[in-house]
Amino acid sequence: MTTPTRPRTRMIAALFALALALIGLQAPSRAAADIPAGYYDPADGLTGTALKSALHDIIDDHTQISYDEVWDALQETDQDPANSNNVIEIYSGTSIPKSEHGGDQGDWNREHVWAKSHGDFGTATGPGTDVHHLRPADVGVNSVRSNKDFDDGGSAVDGAPDNFTDEDSYEPSDEWKGDVARMILYMDVRYAGDDSYPDLEVNDQVDNGSAPNIGRISVLLQWNELDPPSSFEQTRNDVIYDNWQHNRNPFIDHPEYADAIYGS
Repeated sequence: MTTPTRPRTRMIAALFALALALIGLQAPSRAAADIPAGYYDPADGLTGTALKSALHDIIDDHTQISYDEVWDALQETDQDPANSNNVIEIYSGTSIPKSEHGGDQGDWNREHVWAKSHGDFGTATGPGTDVHHLRPADVGVNSVRSNKDFDDGGSAVDGAPDNFTDEDSYEPSDEWKGDVARMILYMDVRYAGDDSYPDLEVNDQVDNGSAPNIGRISVLLQWNELDPPSSFEQTRNDVIYDNWQHNRNPFIDHPEYADAIYGS
């Protein structure tokens, strides 16, 4: 896969980061999330498969919602902090009225960041409705992303600045890379095949088709480092825990768990 040359100067990046910081959305924040006391105690001191297993046991017994309820959940979890009538779309970063959801061009719809065809779980209650990896997305951009794996490189995506895609992978812009990585790792830990759901596993491949896999893990680990959890992402995690599923994404609360489980 070849990454095209593209003019991302330091000055442009700095100005973009400053703009995001001013609206308090995607600029990285070091503020602690509202983690319940003792929530991660069973994971203390663990690494590798032992840590992954402990985290699974912490987050697996969550409240499940229907696919219809996802519309309401996303209007709360992804609310624009600058405009309570809007949600923020993943990939494009666009603020759009909550009411403009559906299947028409210009609407926002429900993007499965872990593509639902990877494991063939569809929109059934469980992985198909888990809000930790469901996000508002522009209908057109969602269609371009389709069910592709994640990797660097490709051609520019219309309607989503600094996003790139090719025939088998998708690269979000820098301010969404960490969000995507942590959602994918959450799904890998949460859905381990010990219930009626598929055993989802990240790997280091693209073009995974309908297998219960998504890649590339080496790139996702880099994205997790590049783009630490923002205040928007942390608040979203709190809202899902408090108001909807009553479980958390461990990789938002502890990004270091990614390397502790999967290696650096």
